[in-house]
Amino acid sequence: MNSRELFIAFWTILVKEIRRFSRIWVQTILPPAITMTLYFVIFGNLIGSRIGEMGGFTYIQFIVPGLIMMSVITSSYGNVVSSFYGTKFQGHIEELLVSPVPNWVILLGYVLGGVARGLAVGFIVTLLSLFFTHLNIHHIGITVLVVFLTAFLFSLGGFVNAVYAKSFDDISIVPTFVLTPLTYLGGVFYSITLLPVFWQGVSQINPILYMINAFRYGILGVSDINVGLAIVIILICSILLFWFCLSLLKSGKGIRH
Repeated sequence: MNSRELFIAFWTILVKEIRRFSRIWVQTILPPAITMTLYFVIFGNLIGSRIGEMGGFTYIQFIVPGLIMMSVITSSYGNVVSSFYGTKFQGHIEELLVSPVPNWVILLGYVLGGVARGLAVGFIVTLLSLFFTHLNIHHIGITVLVVFLTAFLFSLGGFVNAVYAKSFDDISIVPTFVLTPLTYLGGVFYSITLLPVFWQGVSQINPILYMINAFRYGILGVSDINVGLAIVIILICSILLFWFCLSLLKSGKGIRH
C-alpha cells in the first residue's frame, strides 16, 4: 500500500471510532462529566473547605488535575476495550486483518480513537472545573504532552484487555479491580508527602502516580515526583505496550478463530 492508501485506511478507522463514541455521547461523554461534577461539589467544596490548603493551593485546586486525569484514563481505556472487543465479538476484525492494511495502521486507528474520547472528556471536565475554581496553567507544553501520552498509554491498555477478553464480563475486570484502585491511590486526592516514608516508597511503584503528578505540575507547578522522570516512564511504557500490541495483532492471539 502506498502512503495515500495507508492514510485513507487509518483515517477511516479513526473517524469510525470518533463517530462511534460521539453518536452515543449520553453513554460515553455525559456520565464522566456528571461524576466529576459530583466530585467537585462533594470533595472540592464541602469537604475541601474543611481540609484547607494542600501544596500551597486550595484543596479543590489541588484535586482538579487529578480528577481531570482520572476521567481521561477511564475514558480512553474504556473506549478501546469496548470498541475493539465489540468488533472482535461480531467477527468484523477478521475481515480487517486479512486486508492489506498493516497492523500498525489498525492499531493506531483504534488507539487514537480512544485518545480522542479521553481528550474530549478531559476538556469537558476542565471546563466544568472552572465553575468551582480558577486554574492558571503553569506549563502548557507539559500539560498537553502528559495528557496525550497518558490517553495513548491507557488506550493501548484497553486494546490488550480487549484482545484477551473472552466475554463482555472480562472487559470490566481490569477497570474495576486494577485501574480504579491504582487511580485512587495515585495521588488524586492527596499528596504522598502526607504518607509515612514506607508508604511513600510503595506509592512510587504505582505508574499512575507519575502521570497525575506530572499533569498537576503542568497546571499548578507542584509535584511530588520528578517531572522529567515521570515523562520518561510514560514514554517507555507507551513504546513497550505499543510493541506488545503489535505482536498480539501479528500472532492473532485471542483474535483469529
